[in-house]
Amino acid sequence: MATTREDCIELDRRDPLAPLRELFELPPQSIYLDGNSLGALPKATAGRLAQVVRQEWGRDLIGSWNSADWIGLPGRVGDKIARLVGAGASELVAADSTSVNLYKVLGAALTIARSDAPAARRILSEHSNFPTDLYIAAGAARERGFDLVLAGPGEIERSIDERLAVLLLTHVDYRSGRMHDMARLTRLAHDAGALVVWDLAHSAGAVPVDLHEANADFAVGCGYKYLNGGPGAPAFVWVHPSHADRFEQPLSGWMGHAAPFEFDAGYRPAGGIARYLCGTPPILSLAALECGVDTVLAAERFGGMQAIRRKSLALSALFAERVDAQCAGSGLARLTPLPDAERGSQISYSRADGAYAIVQALIARGVVGDFRAPDVLRFGFTPLYTRHVDVFDAVDHLAAILRSGEWQQPQFSRRAAVVT
Repeated sequence: MATTREDCIELDRRDPLAPLRELFELPPQSIYLDGNSLGALPKATAGRLAQVVRQEWGRDLIGSWNSADWIGLPGRVGDKIARLVGAGASELVAADSTSVNLYKVLGAALTIARSDAPAARRILSEHSNFPTDLYIAAGAARERGFDLVLAGPGEIERSIDERLAVLLLTHVDYRSGRMHDMARLTRLAHDAGALVVWDLAHSAGAVPVDLHEANADFAVGCGYKYLNGGPGAPAFVWVHPSHADRFEQPLSGWMGHAAPFEFDAGYRPAGGIARYLCGTPPILSLAALECGVDTVLAAERFGGMQAIRRKSLALSALFAERVDAQCAGSGLARLTPLPDAERGSQISYSRADGAYAIVQALIARGVVGDFRAPDVLRFGFTPLYTRHVDVFDAVDHLAAILRSGEWQQPQFSRRAAVVT
């Protein structure tokens, strides 16, 4: 029997995570299904930033590096993120961007690989990986004399062999929402003598991740998607403790020095994850990120990441079920696999004609998803604030737009500078 709107209202009434919606500023009459691109604003963020600006910066000035422990923010926020991704205390720091952190860990991984398996000269990734990951990997390969090899769908496992130095994968694919089996692929790479770098940009805060259980080597991730840290929020970087002191990462900035305030002319890397810091921490951005991470940690009172995952799966399954029923014959082709173990917290569709315009028509109705070239409509589900009734209503809007041809109005085809 098809799920009704009344069923959704009842599911929302019984939802253990429902109180967490009140932690966010959400525009009225808006259905926000784009938390996989930019998380919603936590209500605590504005007040926290005002405190940092007016009190810590405005009154206490430079003394706040000590009195407000600004210097400890990368590690403090990192320890909070670590609880969400199966990392230990003092193993993860919040710093820089995902791209910069990826360059750091790839440099470290390739250095180790050159030492441990000098004949292995390949970095393996996917054609569909997020472009910045591929750009960084291509640059690192050129600099260090490695080959970047890109595999197509379903080709990763059979591309792992003794020639592999580093496997670089995004846990949840940004276009399709397909999720890799992290533990299995890590084990296969290790069996071949390779190291593994995981990009958690579309999984941290949305799906359970256990880096230690998977025996991963390196991980990076994004702070402004499911961690709700705000536009351009700092990213994070994690290194397995067994690797942390084996190398110097390539961006040897002063904050990664063993004693940065001794101002030595020579570089001595700090121990452990601290050597992955580089420049001065962005305090305002880190303060906002901490507020965002706290919204995810608030779910620990209601079952934590397992509860988030259960609701995420329910929301995305409901969306797919309703699109199948309401939008049949409309040209939408689902890209996201439906088995629970194979999808993240989004549902994506391709459409040969009008994908961008359809997304813009939805946004005009207050349903915010996004478009990814060349033809992908993405819908992300953030269980902290997305309701079942939001999903139900969003599909009604999508079906109405497709039936009426509303998306064909000229204004919906005009491209903005940032494509959403």
